[in-house]
Amino acid sequence: MGSSLKTAQFLIDSRLNDAACGNVQACLDLGMVYSSGAQGQAVDLIEAHKWFNLAALKGDERAQECRAEIAEEMSAQEIALAQKQARAWLQMTSARAA
Repeated sequence: MGSSLKTAQFLIDSRLNDAACGNVQACLDLGMVYSSGAQGQAVDLIEAHKWFNLAALKGDERAQECRAEIAEEMSAQEIALAQKQARAWLQMTSARAA
């Protein structure tokens, strides 16, 4: 069990690194993980919305659909928080690239 948790965390960390490099698929994958509770993660619609939003900003249509779908289950405050977190991620990763 401990080994599978380590593997799951490695996969999440790998996707985070790829997302930081601008990989749209990594953002979509992270949105899927947090919206479904995969890879040992708890369902977190705010985090999922953030990742779907980041992928959607890069033109991913599937991410746009997923973002809209989970937004139906979220309050306006939760969506605003997810958008704020997405902006913070963009600022952080653009600062790293500079």
